Amino acid sequence: MSLAAASFDVPGMGDYAYDWALVDVETSGLIARRDRVLSVAVVTIGPDGEQTGEFSTLLNPGCNPGPVDVHGLTVERLRDAPTFDQVAGRIGAMLQDRVLVAHNAQFDYDFLAYEFARARMWLPVSQRLCTLALNRQVDPPTGDMKLGTLAAHYGVPQQHAHDALDDTRVLAGILRASLREAARLDLPLPLVTCPPRAESQFTPQPPKTRCAYRNPGRLTPGGPLQQGMKIAISGETAQARAELVGRAVAAGLNMMTSVSRHTSALVTNEPASDSAKVRRALAEGVPVIDEHTFLRLLADVRAGTAHETTVNPVKESEAAQVRSVEAVSTPTSAEPAPIAPALPTFSPGASVPAPRQSENSVGTSDKPLTGRRVLVLGGVHADAAAARTRVVELGGSAAVNLSASVTDVVLLPGGENDRRIHRITALALPVHDPRWLTAPIAAGRGTAAVRPLDPQVMPRGGVIDLPMPHGTPAPEWYVTVGWAPRADCEIDVVAFILDEDEQVTFDEDFIFYGAPESPAGTVRLLTGGPAEQTIAVDLTSLPPATRKVVVAAALDGAATFGTVGAIQVGAAPGSSGAPLARATLDAATTERTMLLAEIYRRGPIWRLRAVGQGYDHGLDALARGYGVHIAE
Repeated sequence: MSLAAASFDVPGMGDYAYDWALVDVETSGLIARRDRVLSVAVVTIGPDGEQTGEFSTLLNPGCNPGPVDVHGLTVERLRDAPTFDQVAGRIGAMLQDRVLVAHNAQFDYDFLAYEFARARMWLPVSQRLCTLALNRQVDPPTGDMKLGTLAAHYGVPQQHAHDALDDTRVLAGILRASLREAARLDLPLPLVTCPPRAESQFTPQPPKTRCAYRNPGRLTPGGPLQQGMKIAISGETAQARAELVGRAVAAGLNMMTSVSRHTSALVTNEPASDSAKVRRALAEGVPVIDEHTFLRLLADVRAGTAHETTVNPVKESEAAQVRSVEAVSTPTSAEPAPIAPALPTFSPGASVPAPRQSENSVGTSDKPLTGRRVLVLGGVHADAAAARTRVVELGGSAAVNLSASVTDVVLLPGGENDRRIHRITALALPVHDPRWLTAPIAAGRGTAAVRPLDPQVMPRGGVIDLPMPHGTPAPEWYVTVGWAPRADCEIDVVAFILDEDEQVTFDEDFIFYGAPESPAGTVRLLTGGPAEQTIAVDLTSLPPATRKVVVAAALDGAATFGTVGAIQVGAAPGSSGAPLARATLDAATTERTMLLAEIYRRGPIWRLRAVGQGYDHGLDALARGYGVHIAE
């Protein structure tokens, strides 16, 4: 039977049997809060895999249809189509009591949620499944995770790409095949409870005006203000706060909501108050001036240095070639000590010329586990972490979950009781004791998938240059964070958009579950499942002031990353791109927050660093360290 067959025909599908509503939308753009749905298709499938319904329609969005060269939907074709509110009832009836399924499901879910909201209706979806996230867990041997690529791999015919109905029919075949693979590997489905984030009070607002000038440092006694200085205000002011801030921004100053060691001056009429800003300013030695002095200085603000002119690409590029080690940066000098005193020595200078490049930056091509993906089971945390570190030292990739790409299993004491061991036996994967890691001899791969090129393995602290085809970076990079599913705690992945002082420009540069998108949409948090979250970064749209995007994770409550275990971080160009690089980070013990990865500028180059540095404090303290205003 073909993998695209119209029923599952697999014993034991009980854990994977749901009523499904497969959805595809074509849209006028990529931002759900702004753009509109041009066409929608829904195909319903029963728990046995048989199709039970189908609906599709073009839609009149009442606006410019956007990239016609992509979807082919012109104003003329859409003019006589119904509006979304005219078909919302029928679509809602098909979605009701079913799991919404889409490829990159958060995209389709968000667009539908906004369209239902405009129609003054509630999107009747309580769970969704992303076939992209599901296939990241399955990890088939494909060059990427695009719909067409997976269709070819699973033997699903595709006739009209970017046609909503045909894409949904193709998605049905991919879902059936993917569920078979999930059952074969005994993988839990990455179902996401909807809505995956807080409601409309967190809807991103129009972007604020970023300061165009580099921070020149602190205000000197008796000296002038200079464009780019970071100024904070505390307490009551005689002039309306909004007017005061507006004048300062117009003069080229960078108005901040919190105080850090990078603050140029604090403006307050109450220097003896016990406010958090005054306390921090006194502790950091930040100059404190009153409102009258500030207004006087505002009359003569000196010219600053624009961000665009601060970097010499040639000198920066030359300097990058001679760096042998780059220290992991910390949010502030007052932060607690990292989880390890030093990072391994390696050479980060060699760039990766293309997304499919598989050569490791630390030279693993001649190591015994090159091309192998090893799953470690059992053992206390310290022993399991040491085993995974050894796998990477030997050129292999350390897995955190069972997938089609796992080639070997190392069994530590207690590993024989892992729920996955029976599936590993059924798959005939080679199982080794810990002594194998001293001098491994590569055995057969069992049923492991053989892929043409593997992601680059990054050690903790490893750095690579992101490929720049045609001299520019890929439009979007997706940093996907995954871990072994847990029922006893939740992990929140967050991001900070930082300037040259390692500080946010606005509080909105802190991306988290409650505010999952930066105001301009350049950095977004995407939820792929209960054990996977992604930070999407549009490098080409980041403002010149941005020097770094930090990806971190935090635990709520008493749990620590020592109990969570290994965290896997992968980086790919685009939502469906093949992973360019992958790191497994598990050196934590008592930490509750962890810096996972950084994407940062070095002259004209963007780089990716696998960090793996943790802190015992909570997310609020981490955010304050980066300059986010958190009420005490």
